[in-house]
Amino acid sequence: MMPLTGIVKHLIIINAVVFVAMMMLPPSIGNMLPFYSPATGHFQPYQIITYMFAHAGVTHILFNMLSLYFLGPMVEMYLGPKRFLALYMISGLTGLAAHFLVGYIPYFMDPSVGPPLFSVLGASGAVFGVTIAFAALFPDRELMLIFPPIPIKAWLMAVILIGIGLYSGLTGTGGNIAHFAHLGGALAGFVLARYWKKGGSFLG
Repeated sequence: MMPLTGIVKHLIIINAVVFVAMMMLPPSIGNMLPFYSPATGHFQPYQIITYMFAHAGVTHILFNMLSLYFLGPMVEMYLGPKRFLALYMISGLTGLAAHFLVGYIPYFMDPSVGPPLFSVLGASGAVFGVTIAFAALFPDRELMLIFPPIPIKAWLMAVILIGIGLYSGLTGTGGNIAHFAHLGGALAGFVLARYWKKGGSFLG
């Protein structure tokens, strides 16, 4: 495992600090950080950023930060700090956009149903972008799964994760999880990683 890199370390710290703050602060303050659809009346522009640093519980933040901890350093070492941070943030924003657009599809098709009322939070879209970027940059690298503890190539892991996300998102299974935010982040991570791997000049 590679040593923890600068941007990955700071992202983990920021997420942890925000999580602890949300646990300690009054709910009226902590609940301002997730992204709320405009129809809820709670939307604020800053939530486009803050939503990806807020988490709903210990399991939520733990899985996101473990993925970032294990996969992020190699991606950051390959891309450099500036590109890695851009990939993380763009993946998070693209994930939010995907979740937002999919949530509004019924309303676009039939305005009589009314605009959707939803909130979303978590670094999952951004972390999915990093995860799929890892698979795009190092497709044949073997990773050890936690459950079950077996080795798997990075490209296969990416295919399985995207397949699960698509199935769960389209069928509505898998609980209260923003599957299309994951898929939007994954798409951004893949496109950016492939672009830079092929010599793209965006951000140097």
